[in-house]
Amino acid sequence: MTPDLNVDLFGGPGGWAVALRKLGLREVGLEWDTSACKTRAAAGHPTIQCDVAAYPTEPFKARTKGLINSAPCQAWSRAGKGLGLKDQPLVHEAVHDLSQGRDTRARLLAACRDPRSLLAAEPMRWLYDLRPEWTAMEEVPDVLPLWKQYAEVLRGWGYSVWCGELNAANYGVPQTRRRAILIASRVRSVTAPAPTHTQHPAGDDLFGGSLAGWVSMAEALGWGATDRVSPTVTAGGGKTGGPEPFPTQARQALLNAQERGAWVLRTSFGEPSGASGTHEMDPFVRPAHVVTTKAKDWALSRPATTVCATDRIGESQFASPDTVRITVREAAILQSFPADYPWSGTKTKQFEQIGNAVPPLLAAHVVAAATGLPLPAHIRQEAAA
Repeated sequence: MTPDLNVDLFGGPGGWAVALRKLGLREVGLEWDTSACKTRAAAGHPTIQCDVAAYPTEPFKARTKGLINSAPCQAWSRAGKGLGLKDQPLVHEAVHDLSQGRDTRARLLAACRDPRSLLAAEPMRWLYDLRPEWTAMEEVPDVLPLWKQYAEVLRGWGYSVWCGELNAANYGVPQTRRRAILIASRVRSVTAPAPTHTQHPAGDDLFGGSLAGWVSMAEALGWGATDRVSPTVTAGGGKTGGPEPFPTQARQALLNAQERGAWVLRTSFGEPSGASGTHEMDPFVRPAHVVTTKAKDWALSRPATTVCATDRIGESQFASPDTVRITVREAAILQSFPADYPWSGTKTKQFEQIGNAVPPLLAAHVVAAATGLPLPAHIRQEAAA
C-alpha cells in the first residue's frame, strides 16, 4: 500500500485541511471539540472526533504520508496564564522519552501545571510510530525551543529539517500572526517557504521581481479608501486630537456590523513618536493582527501594540478611535479562510475556532515547502492580491 494519507493531529475547524485540499492532498483530522468537528463536517473534511493523546497510532501505520501538528496553544501563549512555559522541562522530557520509544506521559502529566502543556509532546509519539515522509508543525513563538528539540531528533532519523519563526503577513495573509514553524522531510531537502509579501515593498525591479506589500485590512475586507482614517491616540489608547475617528461611511458600516452581532477589535497601531508618546493609528491600511484563541484576547505583534475583541461593548466605547467591529465572516477572512466557510456552534465558539486555526494561506506555503509541491496558480494569485 502506497501511503497517501495526511493526518492532522489537532484538526480544529480545518485551517490545514483547506490548504491540503488546495494542493490536491488527502487529509483526515483528529479533533475533540464538537463545534470544530461540526464545522469540519460542513466543510467536507474527514474527521475523527477523539482525544489525540488517547488515540492509537496503529490504524495509520503504512498509510500516512504526512503528519501535521498544531497542538492547542493556550498553555503556551503569553496572552493566557503561560503555565506551559513553566511546564517546558516536563514537555522536553516527554519528547525525549517518546523519541526513544518510552511512554512516560502519565507520570509527567501528573506533574504539569497545565494539563494541555503535554499535548505539544504528542507529535513525537506519532512520529516515532509512523515515520511519515514529511511533517509540519505550527505553534506560538514560545514553542520554538521545543521544535528545535524535535528537529534534532528528526535529523538523527535522517530527515531534512527547517524550523524558525514565520510571519503570516509575509505570505499574503492580512494579519501579522507570528508562529514557530517546523518543516521536515525524509525524501527531499527542505527550507522555509519564500515570502511573497513584505512590510516595506521597494517597487518593481528591472525584472519585476520585488515583493508585494502586506495585504491590508481594507483590501481583505473590501473597505474603500474613503473609510481610511489616521487619528492620533496616546500610547494607552486615549484620544489626543486628530480627525474624526470614523468618517460617516465607516461609522455607519461599523454600526451595521454592531446590529448584526459583530465583535470588536481594540487596536493601537504604530510606533511611539516623539516625547509625547503618541501613536499614529491607521487600522484600515495595515494588516490585522494576531487572532488568538479567545476573541477577547487577541494577542498581537507589530504593527499593532494591542488588540482585544469582546462581544460586549457600550456605545461610548464603540465610538472610541481605537475600536473596530468585525463579524465572524470578517475575522475568518483575516485568517485567510474562504468568505463562505461554514462555521458551526455559538458565536463565541465560532470566534474561538477562528482564533485557534492556522491561516490556510500560510499553511499552503508550509505544506508546499514540506512536500515539494508547486503552489497552484489560484493560490499564487491569492497571495499576490
